[in-house]
Amino acid sequence: MFLLGLSTAIFLLAATVAKYWALGPSLGKLVLTLILYSLGNLIMLKLIKEFGMSISFSLSAVIQLVAVNLVALAFFSERVTSLQAAGIVLAIVAVALITLGPYLQGR
Repeated sequence: MFLLGLSTAIFLLAATVAKYWALGPSLGKLVLTLILYSLGNLIMLKLIKEFGMSISFSLSAVIQLVAVNLVALAFFSERVTSLQAAGIVLAIVAVALITLGPYLQGR
């Protein structure tokens, strides 16, 4: 769980730097973004080795989905339409079903 949280924090920081790059491009922001995404992916490789690809990427995807949207809404004043919000909620439900499905079925 620690590595999942660490990778999420790194990916969230990378996404934030990427947004700042989009607002004012510079080589430094681009390099920092690439370094952060690379570091996050190296941590993900360890998670894949320990827990498998489907669980690792599914959990990471849903956590990042929520975290990135919270940052985008809270700090960058971005907005989503009700249809987009429904899509986000459905994505969270889908990943939860994929991840928890085998456990809920007793496998």
